[in-house]
Amino acid sequence: MHPFEFYLTLGFDHISNLAGYDHILFLIVLCAVYRIQQWRNILILVTAFTIGHSVTLVLVSFDLVTIPSSIIKFLIPTTIFITAFSNVIGPSTDVKSMRMRQNYVMALFFGFIHGMDFSNYFKALIMGNSSIVVPLLGFNIGIELGQLLVVFFIVGVAFLFLNVFRVKHRDWNVFISGAAAGMSLISMLENKFW
Repeated sequence: MHPFEFYLTLGFDHISNLAGYDHILFLIVLCAVYRIQQWRNILILVTAFTIGHSVTLVLVSFDLVTIPSSIIKFLIPTTIFITAFSNVIGPSTDVKSMRMRQNYVMALFFGFIHGMDFSNYFKALIMGNSSIVVPLLGFNIGIELGQLLVVFFIVGVAFLFLNVFRVKHRDWNVFISGAAAGMSLISMLENKFW
Protein backbone atom coordinates (compact mmCIF):
# COMPACT_ATOMS: atom_id res chain seq x y z
CA MET A 1 0.00 0.00 0.00
CA HIS A 2 1.16 3.53 -0.77
CA PRO A 3 2.11 5.88 2.09
CA PHE A 4 -0.15 8.64 3.42
CA GLU A 5 1.85 11.33 1.56
CA PHE A 6 1.10 9.61 -1.76
CA TYR A 7 -2.66 9.92 -1.22
CA LEU A 8 -2.32 13.46 0.12
CA THR A 9 -0.48 14.50 -3.06
CA LEU A 10 -2.93 12.56 -5.21
CA GLY A 11 -5.90 14.39 -3.66
CA PHE A 12 -4.22 17.78 -4.00
CA ASP A 13 -3.27 17.11 -7.63
CA HIS A 14 -6.77 15.84 -8.39
CA ILE A 15 -8.17 19.28 -7.55
CA SER A 16 -5.42 21.59 -8.71
CA ASN A 17 -4.80 19.89 -12.05
CA LEU A 18 -6.23 22.08 -14.82
CA ALA A 19 -6.94 18.97 -16.89
CA GLY A 20 -9.74 18.28 -14.40
CA TYR A 21 -11.21 21.73 -14.92
CA ASP A 22 -14.74 20.52 -14.16
CA HIS A 23 -13.97 20.36 -10.45
CA ILE A 24 -12.47 23.85 -10.49
CA LEU A 25 -15.40 25.16 -12.54
CA PHE A 26 -17.81 23.74 -9.96
CA LEU A 27 -15.92 25.50 -7.16
CA ILE A 28 -15.95 28.76 -9.11
CA VAL A 29 -19.69 28.67 -9.66
CA LEU A 30 -20.31 27.50 -6.07
CA CYS A 31 -18.47 30.59 -4.78
CA ALA A 32 -19.96 33.10 -7.26
CA VAL A 33 -22.86 34.12 -5.00
CA TYR A 34 -20.68 34.80 -1.96
CA ARG A 35 -18.56 37.74 -0.91
CA ILE A 36 -15.26 37.47 0.94
CA GLN A 37 -17.04 38.43 4.18
CA GLN A 38 -18.99 35.16 3.89
CA TRP A 39 -15.84 33.04 3.99
CA ARG A 40 -17.29 30.75 6.67
CA ASN A 41 -20.17 29.81 4.37
CA ILE A 42 -17.72 29.12 1.56
CA LEU A 43 -15.60 26.85 3.78
CA ILE A 44 -18.69 24.96 4.92
CA LEU A 45 -19.78 24.39 1.31
CA VAL A 46 -16.33 23.28 0.19
CA THR A 47 -16.16 20.83 3.09
CA ALA A 48 -19.65 19.53 2.25
CA PHE A 49 -18.44 18.91 -1.28
CA THR A 50 -15.43 16.97 0.10
CA ILE A 51 -17.70 14.91 2.37
CA GLY A 52 -19.88 13.96 -0.60
CA HIS A 53 -16.76 13.05 -2.55
CA SER A 54 -15.53 10.90 0.38
CA VAL A 55 -18.80 9.03 0.77
CA THR A 56 -18.64 8.06 -2.90
CA LEU A 57 -15.10 6.75 -2.58
CA VAL A 58 -16.12 4.56 0.36
CA LEU A 59 -19.26 3.24 -1.34
CA VAL A 60 -17.46 2.40 -4.57
CA SER A 61 -14.44 0.92 -2.78
CA PHE A 62 -16.75 -1.54 -1.01
CA ASP A 63 -18.72 -2.25 -4.21
CA LEU A 64 -21.91 -0.78 -2.75
CA VAL A 65 -22.50 1.61 -5.67
CA THR A 66 -21.62 1.54 -9.34
CA ILE A 67 -22.80 3.96 -11.98
CA PRO A 68 -21.59 3.71 -15.58
CA SER A 69 -18.86 6.18 -16.47
CA SER A 70 -20.85 7.52 -19.43
CA ILE A 71 -23.62 8.68 -17.08
CA ILE A 72 -21.14 10.25 -14.64
CA LYS A 73 -19.42 12.14 -17.48
CA PHE A 74 -22.83 13.66 -18.27
CA LEU A 75 -23.88 14.29 -14.66
CA ILE A 76 -20.76 16.24 -13.67
CA PRO A 77 -21.38 19.15 -16.07
CA THR A 78 -25.07 18.88 -15.17
CA THR A 79 -24.17 19.66 -11.53
CA ILE A 80 -22.28 22.75 -12.70
CA PHE A 81 -25.20 23.86 -14.85
CA ILE A 82 -27.74 23.39 -12.04
CA THR A 83 -25.55 25.30 -9.57
CA ALA A 84 -25.04 28.15 -12.06
CA PHE A 85 -28.76 28.30 -12.83
CA SER A 86 -29.57 28.28 -9.12
CA ASN A 87 -27.13 31.16 -8.57
CA VAL A 88 -29.02 33.34 -11.01
CA ILE A 89 -32.63 32.46 -10.17
CA GLY A 90 -32.27 31.42 -6.51
CA PRO A 91 -32.87 33.57 -3.47
CA SER A 92 -30.32 36.26 -2.77
CA THR A 93 -27.58 35.58 -0.25
CA ASP A 94 -29.44 37.97 2.05
CA VAL A 95 -31.93 35.17 2.68
CA LYS A 96 -29.07 33.48 4.49
CA SER A 97 -30.52 30.38 6.07
CA MET A 98 -32.59 29.24 3.09
CA ARG A 99 -29.81 29.88 0.55
CA MET A 100 -27.17 28.24 2.71
CA ARG A 101 -29.25 25.10 3.34
CA GLN A 102 -29.98 24.77 -0.38
CA ASN A 103 -26.33 25.26 -1.33
CA TYR A 104 -25.15 22.87 1.40
CA VAL A 105 -27.40 20.07 0.14
CA MET A 106 -26.34 20.74 -3.46
CA ALA A 107 -22.61 20.76 -2.58
CA LEU A 108 -22.96 17.53 -0.60
CA PHE A 109 -24.96 15.71 -3.27
CA PHE A 110 -22.90 17.06 -6.15
CA GLY A 111 -19.71 16.04 -4.31
CA PHE A 112 -21.12 12.53 -4.38
CA ILE A 113 -21.50 12.72 -8.17
CA HIS A 114 -18.06 14.28 -8.76
CA GLY A 115 -16.50 11.58 -6.57
CA MET A 116 -17.84 8.89 -8.91
CA ASP A 117 -15.54 10.09 -11.66
CA PHE A 118 -12.40 9.26 -9.66
CA SER A 119 -13.68 6.37 -7.57
CA ASN A 120 -12.71 3.44 -9.81
CA TYR A 121 -9.14 4.68 -10.06
CA PHE A 122 -9.06 5.18 -6.29
CA LYS A 123 -10.45 1.68 -5.76
CA ALA A 124 -7.70 0.19 -7.94
CA LEU A 125 -5.06 2.06 -5.93
CA ILE A 126 -6.10 0.66 -2.56
CA MET A 127 -5.77 -2.89 -3.91
CA GLY A 128 -8.70 -4.91 -2.72
CA ASN A 129 -8.54 -5.88 0.94
CA SER A 130 -6.18 -3.10 2.03
CA SER A 131 -7.40 -0.75 4.71
CA ILE A 132 -9.21 2.22 3.25
CA VAL A 133 -8.63 4.54 6.23
CA VAL A 134 -5.15 5.89 5.39
CA PRO A 135 -5.82 6.31 1.64
CA LEU A 136 -9.18 7.95 2.26
CA LEU A 137 -7.85 10.28 4.94
CA GLY A 138 -4.80 11.30 2.89
CA PHE A 139 -6.76 11.74 -0.32
CA ASN A 140 -9.49 13.82 1.31
CA ILE A 141 -7.08 16.06 3.20
CA GLY A 142 -5.29 16.60 -0.12
CA ILE A 143 -8.58 17.40 -1.83
CA GLU A 144 -9.57 19.82 0.92
CA LEU A 145 -6.19 21.60 0.77
CA GLY A 146 -6.38 21.81 -3.02
CA GLN A 147 -9.94 23.12 -2.89
CA LEU A 148 -9.01 25.74 -0.30
CA LEU A 149 -6.18 26.94 -2.52
CA VAL A 150 -8.50 27.16 -5.54
CA VAL A 151 -11.20 28.89 -3.46
CA PHE A 152 -8.64 31.34 -2.05
CA PHE A 153 -7.71 32.29 -5.61
CA ILE A 154 -11.38 32.54 -6.70
CA VAL A 155 -12.35 34.70 -3.73
CA GLY A 156 -9.27 36.87 -4.28
CA VAL A 157 -10.23 37.51 -7.91
CA ALA A 158 -13.84 38.20 -6.86
CA PHE A 159 -12.62 40.63 -4.19
CA LEU A 160 -10.54 42.45 -6.81
CA PHE A 161 -13.47 42.83 -9.20
CA LEU A 162 -16.06 43.67 -6.54
CA ASN A 163 -13.99 46.06 -4.41
CA VAL A 164 -11.29 47.51 -6.67
CA PHE A 165 -13.07 47.63 -10.02
CA ARG A 166 -16.45 48.18 -8.31
CA VAL A 167 -18.34 45.55 -10.30
CA LYS A 168 -21.79 44.99 -8.80
CA HIS A 169 -22.06 41.65 -7.05
CA ARG A 170 -25.19 40.73 -9.01
CA ASP A 171 -23.35 41.41 -12.30
CA TRP A 172 -20.37 39.35 -11.13
CA ASN A 173 -22.62 36.44 -10.18
CA VAL A 174 -24.54 36.54 -13.47
CA PHE A 175 -21.33 36.75 -15.53
CA ILE A 176 -19.53 33.91 -13.70
CA SER A 177 -22.63 31.73 -13.48
CA GLY A 178 -23.54 32.38 -17.11
CA ALA A 179 -20.05 31.50 -18.33
CA ALA A 180 -20.03 28.32 -16.22
CA ALA A 181 -23.52 27.38 -17.45
CA GLY A 182 -22.41 27.81 -21.07
CA MET A 183 -19.28 25.72 -20.60
CA SER A 184 -21.17 23.00 -18.75
CA LEU A 185 -23.93 22.91 -21.38
CA ILE A 186 -21.33 22.29 -24.09
CA SER A 187 -19.81 19.51 -21.97
CA MET A 188 -23.25 17.99 -21.36
CA LEU A 189 -23.88 17.86 -25.10
CA GLU A 190 -20.45 16.33 -25.74
CA ASN A 191 -21.01 13.69 -23.03
CA LYS A 192 -24.64 12.76 -23.57
CA PHE A 193 -25.07 9.05 -22.90
CA TRP A 194 -28.21 8.36 -24.94
